[in-house]
Amino acid sequence: MLLKIQETADYIRSKIYSNPKTGIILGTGLGNLVTQITEKTEIPYEIIPNFPVSTVEGHSGKLIIGKLGDVDVLAMQGRFHYYEGYDMKAVTFPVRVMKALGIETLLVSNASGGVNPDFEIGDLMIITDHINLFPEHPLRGKNFNELGTRFPDMSEAYSKELIEKAKLIAAKHNIKVVEGVYVGTTGPTFETPAEYRYFRAIGADAVGMSTVPEVIVANHAGIRCFGISIVTDLGVPGKIVEVSHEEVQEIGNSVQPLMTLIMKELIR
Repeated sequence: MLLKIQETADYIRSKIYSNPKTGIILGTGLGNLVTQITEKTEIPYEIIPNFPVSTVEGHSGKLIIGKLGDVDVLAMQGRFHYYEGYDMKAVTFPVRVMKALGIETLLVSNASGGVNPDFEIGDLMIITDHINLFPEHPLRGKNFNELGTRFPDMSEAYSKELIEKAKLIAAKHNIKVVEGVYVGTTGPTFETPAEYRYFRAIGADAVGMSTVPEVIVANHAGIRCFGISIVTDLGVPGKIVEVSHEEVQEIGNSVQPLMTLIMKELIR
């Protein structure tokens, strides 16, 4: 594993001319942030040694290195999911590579189903914490001390400092944001009404199929994290309707300019 991480990092380093400290992982329908990246180098996942290849519509599968404003960034346009058949080591492998490349801060985004009755479709939820319901833990197995401690602390999985800064940015631009706990599940089915009630009962505000494994591994690696979720459907009694992947993408596209503004200013 250590050799694969180094091999992949060396390959990417040979293709770029900067040393970004900020990484970005963009979720379903949320890849348009990369249109604002300048001086960029794009590397398709399929030519990166040891990288998985995304199979999901809405995840274009490119690593993009360049500048967002004046800040050097490394962005993943498209992520990998457990439901695609990858194990957790593969799902989180890019985060390991980011650490090897010198990434110190990771911003993650996703689309989610809201289970908080106060939420509305199109809300931007700043993730304050998460609940891990994936059946395989990304740190299961032999621990490599070079990558992190055996029992990493998760008391501040999402940086409180970055959360407060993002809230100030949103207020400055009159962007409505909500805060909440994100629960990560395997998918690929959208949830049943009973599952939505269960997630709300255990303390979740939104549910999705990603992000949690990446944030766990980032914390293991000593990378601070910020997460933002676009509420694309509702799992609230009386508001549950049939939902499709296409609708999730469409709602994500309509709201992501606001998300992009917050993330761009936060990175600056």
